[in-house]
Amino acid sequence: MATVHLRIGDLVWGKLGRYPPWPGKVVSPPKDLKKPRGKKCHFVKFFGTEDHAWIKVEQLKPYHPHKEEMIKINKGKRFQQAVDAVEDFLKKKEKQGGKEQNSEGKGDSKGKKTPTKPLKILEEDDEDLSALKDPSEKPVRDDPHFHHFLLSQTEKPASSMEPISKRLKVVEEDTRSTSIQAADSTAINGSITPTDKRIGFLGLGLMGSGIVSNLLKMGHVVTVWNRTVEKVPQDNQHCDLFIQEGARLGRTPAEVVSMCDITFSCVSDPKAARDLVLGPSGVLQGIRPGKCYVEMSTVDPETITELSQVISSRGGRFLEAPVAGSQQVSNEGMLVILAAGDRTVYEDCSSCFQAMGKTSFFLGEVGNAARMMLILNMVQGSFMATIAEGLTLAQATGQSQHTFLDILSQGQMASTFVDQKCQNILQGNFKPDYYLKHIQKDLRLAISMGDTANHPTPMAAAANEVYKRAKALDQSDNDMSAVYRAYIH
Repeated sequence: MATVHLRIGDLVWGKLGRYPPWPGKVVSPPKDLKKPRGKKCHFVKFFGTEDHAWIKVEQLKPYHPHKEEMIKINKGKRFQQAVDAVEDFLKKKEKQGGKEQNSEGKGDSKGKKTPTKPLKILEEDDEDLSALKDPSEKPVRDDPHFHHFLLSQTEKPASSMEPISKRLKVVEEDTRSTSIQAADSTAINGSITPTDKRIGFLGLGLMGSGIVSNLLKMGHVVTVWNRTVEKVPQDNQHCDLFIQEGARLGRTPAEVVSMCDITFSCVSDPKAARDLVLGPSGVLQGIRPGKCYVEMSTVDPETITELSQVISSRGGRFLEAPVAGSQQVSNEGMLVILAAGDRTVYEDCSSCFQAMGKTSFFLGEVGNAARMMLILNMVQGSFMATIAEGLTLAQATGQSQHTFLDILSQGQMASTFVDQKCQNILQGNFKPDYYLKHIQKDLRLAISMGDTANHPTPMAAAANEVYKRAKALDQSDNDMSAVYRAYIH
């Protein structure tokens, strides 16, 4: 969008991130809300919602000259409601002789101040923009696993410069599940107050590299180690890059643990997780009373229980914290963290979790996070296999795969995940964002967990066989979307 010269009160079309342009009005920001540094932008209130956002000037267009254009390219009930709200605003303004009614809570007709509602401030990286939701929908507050993490959910308006640790709101329900609610860490950036504890990180793979990068960006003191540095030059480059960014390098897992207060690990599978703790110069050798160990790998509950027991036997404090996401999500600091175990460790890790993720949940006793993570990945893996099956069936029956994707993106299953994976498949791009071999491992572990619970998992079992075929076709180190190739060979 071209740069425009705007004033307070002007009606505009504002584009935020990857979302379509939305009608809004340039308004004055709250006094305690500072403009983002290094950006030429205006503070915009969106019509049809209670949302506000800083929008870059190049992402703004005047409302009237571009109205017809925007109405043609944007459809949907929520969008039309927003346009209708603009027209209602213009009609009221016209009746008042061109004067705007004060609706920003400055005062009433008698000069008395009226209470203002906390502004809902969106950021460009927010995944959940209420402007694209039905305004009548309300958050389901009775469900501890359904929360949106925007600034407006704090109990009072918060300054954007206020340390994020002061804006934490811990919600605990009867289910004993707890969620740290905070604004998304990528959007807030410098507002996180890093812990003064020394942080260790073991494992610099697809997920670990992004996590460490965000920990460093947010000011944490981090010591790193990777088990494949000597074997994989790329991993050695990762270590060198992190050292240039201020990280320290540990020679062994035991050394990292002995040097740090909290040590995280993120490796590929149960065997790697056990070897890291129990092997030569492993984590266990560095554990002393009070040392914290956080296992972020996606493994089975039995492995987690074993690791928790051996760490605790040395006086260490243990937390499991597997993450939902991908390499891209990790790089963006938008992971979802599922934690269980020592609640005090979870609280000590709050600034770390805010740096690496948009949300973290505390799920109670050790093993619960592993179970929940396997269930989530079982659903994702099965869904990916089904999407691949649909694409290949479309091709086999003479239907356009691109049209199939276009239709899919307009329906109830539309999501960033579906769009990105399908686009990559159609482009033949299987660069790993989440390894195929790892999602197959997660499916296998979920099926085993179902067997233990005497619960059927036929859909996951069927998907698992397709991934096994893809592995046999040498797709293990490609992205999980390469399961597509199992259907065409």
